[in-house]
Amino acid sequence: MTDVRTPEAPASAQSNRTGPNPEGDFIWYELMTPDPEGSKAFYDGVVGWEIGGEGPPEYGGYRMIGSNGGFAGGVLPITADMQQHGARPTWLGYLHVQDVDAKLESVEAAGGRALMPGTDIPNVGRIAMVADPQGAPFYVMKPIPPEGRENEPSTVFSPTAQGRCAWNELSTSDPLAARRFYGDQFGWTTEKFMPMGEHGEYRFIDHHGLTLGAIAGSMGGQPPHWRFYFRVPSVSKAKETAEANGGKILNGPMEVPDGDHIIIGIDPQGAEFALVGGA
Repeated sequence: MTDVRTPEAPASAQSNRTGPNPEGDFIWYELMTPDPEGSKAFYDGVVGWEIGGEGPPEYGGYRMIGSNGGFAGGVLPITADMQQHGARPTWLGYLHVQDVDAKLESVEAAGGRALMPGTDIPNVGRIAMVADPQGAPFYVMKPIPPEGRENEPSTVFSPTAQGRCAWNELSTSDPLAARRFYGDQFGWTTEKFMPMGEHGEYRFIDHHGLTLGAIAGSMGGQPPHWRFYFRVPSVSKAKETAEANGGKILNGPMEVPDGDHIIIGIDPQGAEFALVGGA
């Protein structure tokens, strides 16, 4: 597993940014699951969230994930039809773009694929699902900010806030190609790294003065995918709760160089999850 960080590029590295998110920031996270009620029971207990009830039918029963007075993301029910078309339990991230359709063309021209065409969601924004050239899926989104809050950034990513995503990690079959792709498409820089011996390099993602996460080579035969670490007060307590509620821990608890501890597991519905926090 590529679950390490370095004091030279800590997860807590923040900038003095103001204003809306620049293109290439993570602005939303989404759990796709066939059992929203089961997912609510699991994550509310493990992370301390308050996942809401079923949303309006016109939004596909979408649920919001509440965290410390704000939002940490959403839950999208996987229907039988979606399963027949290949949808599986997973966490996905949304990257901010200025023009969804132009970005779709650019991603495809760079060797990626469109998995879902540009779609308008009333009062939310325009989204599309894509895969990078190695196959890792993610969303691109042009949001519609709430009236009067046009200059406020998304707060779903925070290196330090409890209940928020604190680290975004890409596990990929070709780290060099992935670095080029995300750098060209979203302006990320990945000059800082930690050597990992036979496993290559753990390259940190810097974006407008903020460390978003890292890119590293795949291990253990997993397909390329994004892994999102959500912050909890106690990793050991979260592990106990996860296992007591049907989750399976694959790795950890393990200390990382900045002093945090991490675990990686599979939730009862089959989605990989990752947590970071104190021992």
